[in-house]
Amino acid sequence: MAERLAGEAALVACPDCDLLQRLPLLAPGDAARCPRCGAKLWRCRADALDRPLALAIAVALLLLTANTMPMLGLSVAGRETSTTVLGGVLAMWADGRPDVALLVLFSALLAPALEVGCLLAVLLAVRWPPAPHWAGTLLRAYESLREWSMIEIMLLGVLVALIKIAELATVLPGAALFVLGAIVYLRAAMASAFDPRAAWQRIAWRAGRSRREPGDAAALDPTAARR
Repeated sequence: MAERLAGEAALVACPDCDLLQRLPLLAPGDAARCPRCGAKLWRCRADALDRPLALAIAVALLLLTANTMPMLGLSVAGRETSTTVLGGVLAMWADGRPDVALLVLFSALLAPALEVGCLLAVLLAVRWPPAPHWAGTLLRAYESLREWSMIEIMLLGVLVALIKIAELATVLPGAALFVLGAIVYLRAAMASAFDPRAAWQRIAWRAGRSRREPGDAAALDPTAARR
């Protein structure tokens, strides 16, 4: 039933031509397109809530691993040192760059953790509909935090720094560096598998009423085209 949540015939506006229309009943894998301009309105994903939940749990575990294991090590004249992501933030703060340290702390540590935490809370809450209305607040926060989670940007900066210091010292990549690389791919897969519309239709209205389930009432006449 979760895969056919478009049966509620929710009103949507075409992102290209602004035509107001109702989504038809869709099977998993089908997409609805605007009958006027052909723009894709929505694609019904299979396992729109279970698959992102599994991916979110994996990302949460990897984030915990990445922030507790060494990310980089340097070996110079027989002396070795290593640091974690948080250790790098503290080093930048001590080096007199608090603005950069706070930016890295938020975009590489706090924002990804809050992003995954919000999504986990939403996905667990909507498994027993109607979910409380605070799940909607967390869902909005998840969409905002996605724009501030920049682990891939931090990794790109680390790789540039490694190239520059490769001639001066021996670089020892830590396990956290590879874990962060895996997180980048899993976060992309998590966002791609998650269907916000499926979650919204399981969240209660603020007044206490839940949205209709697909089988509760007959869907209104659909106007959007299927493919």
